[in-house]
Amino acid sequence: MDGYEQRSLTEVRKTVRRLRSGQGIHAPASLLPGVMARLGLADAYARIDAPIGPVFVAYNAEGISTVVRATNPAEFERLFRARFGRNVYAVPELPAGLAQAVRRQVAGTPASLHFDLRGLSEFERAVLLKALEIPRGEVRPYSWVAREIGRPKAVRAVGSALAANPVPLLIPCHRVVRSDGHIGSYIFGSENKRAVLQAEGAEPELIETLARAGVRYYAHAESGTFCLITCGGEHRRSDPDRVAYRSERDALAAGYRPCKDCRPAALA
Repeated sequence: MDGYEQRSLTEVRKTVRRLRSGQGIHAPASLLPGVMARLGLADAYARIDAPIGPVFVAYNAEGISTVVRATNPAEFERLFRARFGRNVYAVPELPAGLAQAVRRQVAGTPASLHFDLRGLSEFERAVLLKALEIPRGEVRPYSWVAREIGRPKAVRAVGSALAANPVPLLIPCHRVVRSDGHIGSYIFGSENKRAVLQAEGAEPELIETLARAGVRYYAHAESGTFCLITCGGEHRRSDPDRVAYRSERDALAAGYRPCKDCRPAALA
């Protein structure tokens, strides 16, 4: 903690003592918003660069509360208040450790991040936490997420939960595609979804080409298993012994077992 933050923290402690004594006071104008955020007294935010352009990242003591594209800070603050019903305060930059983790996650490398998902339902949190498990360079269909969280019939609800993701890019809803294999929509627009997937090495154009051809799974006689097309970068490999299937039912009927990594079907 630097000297400025230490002085601000001292002011916070004095404020808390005065509040406890019942004195009517106002928070000092010099109170550092970042310190308030760390103590759970407010949300703070700063702008960072991302593959889709600049985004605003807000955080508090619980974790990162939102990631939003906005034309300027005033617009971001308006959008934040409209969604969360509370104010948010600008800081010059994110705390160093948080900024490093955010940049790692935005680049597609898993990082240790905490998220403030308090305003979401249990179902919505389950959907977003499942999306966090999808590896960089791979995609999963909405139906996969629904089955994985124990709600196989809730495919449309999964799509709605992902569309309302408060922390896109960091919780990678862009790695979830339509159940027919096509890339689908995205909070920041379908073109940005393709751009982020391309930056992560998923090759969205190839995924779309396979979707149009009806290729949804690949199987290998040697292993006796079948996978989702992007499992471990499967779609980028050239393998003459690989067999393509349109449905998990066809692959199962041919005697193949589901891959234990990508889990293309319910495991026995």
